[in-house]
This record gives sequence, C-alpha cells and structure tokens, in this order.
Amino acid sequence: MWREIKADRTHRVDVSDGTVVAYDFGNADATDTLLCLNGGPGLPCDYLREAHSCFIDQGYRVVAFDQLGTGASDRPADESLWTMARYVEETETVRQSLELGSVHLLGHSWGGWLSIDYALTHTSALKSLILADTNADMPHLVSELHRLRGALGPETVAMMLRHEAEANYEHPEYAAAVTLLNYRHVCRLSEWPAPINRSLGDWNMGPYATMQGPNEFLYTGNLKDWNRVPDLHEIKVPTLILCGQHDEITPACALRMKQHIAHAEIKVFPNSSHMPFYEEPEAYHAVLSEFLAWQKSA
Repeated sequence: MWREIKADRTHRVDVSDGTVVAYDFGNADATDTLLCLNGGPGLPCDYLREAHSCFIDQGYRVVAFDQLGTGASDRPADESLWTMARYVEETETVRQSLELGSVHLLGHSWGGWLSIDYALTHTSALKSLILADTNADMPHLVSELHRLRGALGPETVAMMLRHEAEANYEHPEYAAAVTLLNYRHVCRLSEWPAPINRSLGDWNMGPYATMQGPNEFLYTGNLKDWNRVPDLHEIKVPTLILCGQHDEITPACALRMKQHIAHAEIKVFPNSSHMPFYEEPEAYHAVLSEFLAWQKSA
C-alpha cells in the first residue's frame, strides 16, 4: 500500500546542537496532524514517512523528520548528545516550530520509546498516541529477546554469548545468527522494500551504539535500564498499541503497556514481525485509519 510521495514542504528546524530536516505532507491547514517518530536510533525517517504519508488521502497533515545525527539533518559526533531527554526536547521544538498544535503522535520502535517519554513530558501536545512495535520496559524486552534467541538452539546461543563476551560482533558466524534473527523478527518479507533498505543503508551507528547497542538483539547502551511502566498511568489520551506476532518487540511487551495505560487498545498482526506497515499493509492501514477516524469524531 505504501507509495513514494514527495513532501509538499521541507523545513530546516534549529534544535539544540544542530539543525534537523522535517518532511511535511498534505494540507498545512489540516485540523489533524500525524507526527511520526521513526525507529533507530540513528536511522533516517524514509522507511516510516513513506509508509504513512499516504494518510494525506484521508485529510491528515503528515510530518516526519530526520532526527539529529541522521539523514539530511546535522550529524555531530559528540556522543553526549545521544540521550532520551535531548531527543524529547528536539521533538517538541519541531512541533512548535512547524506550529502543528496538538498532534496524533506515532512512534515506531525507538520512536515509540521517545513517544512515551514525550507523552509523559508534554501531555497537552497530544490528541492521541500510537505505539507501534515498541515497549516501555527495557529489562522486560531483554528477557523476551533472550527467549527469541533461544529458538536458534543452545549451541548457537553459546556461540553468540562467547562473541558478545569478547565484543566480537563482526565475526561471520555471529553476524549470520543476527541476520537470521533479523529475517525472523524485523521483517519477514523475502525482499525488503526500498524505503527500509534506504534507511538501513544510511544508518548512523553513533547514536545507535550509544543508546541501544551493537545490534537489535543486544542492549548495552544508555537505554538498557529504561523503564517507564510505573509512569504509564499518567498517559490519558487514547492510545493504540500495534505489533506483529513475530515482532522482536514481542506481543508480551505490547500487553505490558496496555495493562498500564487507561485508554489503550491493542492489535497484533498475525503475519508480521517488526514492520507490519510493509508486511501486512492493508490490515495495518485499516486498523490505524479506524483509530484515527474515531479520534476525529470523538
């Protein structure tokens, strides 16, 4: 269902420590804006904006931006910049600079972590919250990732642990195991769509390694102990939680969020992993469209 749509407007927004580039689709005077925060950290927003820019057909203004350190935005080398708090304020600066008003905030993966912290910091800025393929409790996610890794078999797990102990992440057998996990739990399509490959091909590993770790299945960065479950009750806006049955951020993670957010509903896509908007686009867009339409009519 995704299609490449050229942004109607491109903005350069000054944020702390640099300038970011935002992509703005649809009618600038639309009453409802879908603000998309992509995963990573360190990824350009191509893969997420191209999967959601089609919502302009339903009357929404759709905005995404390359976070500092990614894509067309500035890429400072200072590792001290890669913190949750700085990215929260960057998001608020973009929202205010583009005069978006209250938004429907959609965060995917790392963008979901960012969305949760943003929602807890800037509560009046949201009309609704969409948490796609994400979680609120990193230690719980790590335990789920160990379970997914275990399906590779004890010998493979032992091999991975050995290389991780030596920080030997580039070893061919370790890399092969991570690749297999990626095809099981990140995107299960035999050929990955061009926007995904374009984002992955321009990945800045500086923010990623600092905040998350060396790959999707090992968390060593400054977010490894992040847990906002005790605070989720403070999110009062309608919330839609989305994930794939085979997601690296598992349905158990989605359920944990739902149990602590008062006005939350959840949808699990049975044939998807971490990219349901590409793996099951018609079902994904139908669920998101219905949720957003309900917010409009409320």
